[in-house]
Amino acid sequence: MGGMLEFPSVMLRRVAEVGLIEFIAEQIEANLAEPGAEWDPEFVGTLLPLMEIFNRYFDAEVRGFEHMPDAGPMLLVGNHSGGVIVPDTVAFISAWYRERGLDDQLVGLAFDAMFAIPGVRNLMRRLGQIPANPEDTDAALAAGRAVLVYPGGSHEAFRPWTDRNRIDFGGRKGFVRVALRNQVPLVPVVGHGGHENIVVLTRGEWFARTIGLERLRLRAAPLIWQIPWGISLPLLPGIPMPAKVTVEVCEPLDWSEFGPDDAEDPSVVDRCYEEVTDRMQAVLTRLAEERPSPLLSRLASLLPRYSAG
Repeated sequence: MGGMLEFPSVMLRRVAEVGLIEFIAEQIEANLAEPGAEWDPEFVGTLLPLMEIFNRYFDAEVRGFEHMPDAGPMLLVGNHSGGVIVPDTVAFISAWYRERGLDDQLVGLAFDAMFAIPGVRNLMRRLGQIPANPEDTDAALAAGRAVLVYPGGSHEAFRPWTDRNRIDFGGRKGFVRVALRNQVPLVPVVGHGGHENIVVLTRGEWFARTIGLERLRLRAAPLIWQIPWGISLPLLPGIPMPAKVTVEVCEPLDWSEFGPDDAEDPSVVDRCYEEVTDRMQAVLTRLAEERPSPLLSRLASLLPRYSAG
């Protein structure tokens, strides 16, 4: 019993000494250094039916899978949408295993803080998620894996409602250097509709800086409108609105003219970054023009007797 009480008391004492944000940052660093569980295809297989049910809620579809390289390492670059729900991510992951089977692991780069939570850390590892750092990414590509990255992170996942049809990586170009350094195909994956399951009012970047969330590699402390809470924080679970989700896989970009050393050339990195974001923005704009209101069109499909008018 004494041991059970000792850990909380030590934790609270450490929080008092360094502050809550610094304590959490310490836990992230410590847990990232510890080995986690291994990729577990059987476990993923048990989750796929649940993922498909989740996909049906959003009437999710994935297009252009034929553009995917048949095998070998590749870097899949997506736009991050939907706050903590990310329905387009779930749609793509389930489509990957539906098309390629559980023997072809899809590695996802995930937010470091997720690996600071002991139980969640092993869950993420079993799902094939790894911390989003260059060393782990290079190792996954060297092992011949496909790696899925969302360069925009929380900055893009919590972009305001008015920017829902905008690609916004926040100037993060590390993924370009990864692709060039490892000489792997880069495949853009564009999602539309997922950012309409909630209404992001503000990223709260000023507040995030004020309370020191950048120490946790977080640039946002957003406020959102969601059902049933109204204006609230993302960590308060709500009911996502059933906006229609469409994910389109694009053709791989041809960067064969560049070599590994070009990963350190800012002009090349900038040029490649602009090519990726311009290509993805053109696709997202087209999808938005095709379906201007994924939420209203989805609601209309659920209530067909009202859609005729």
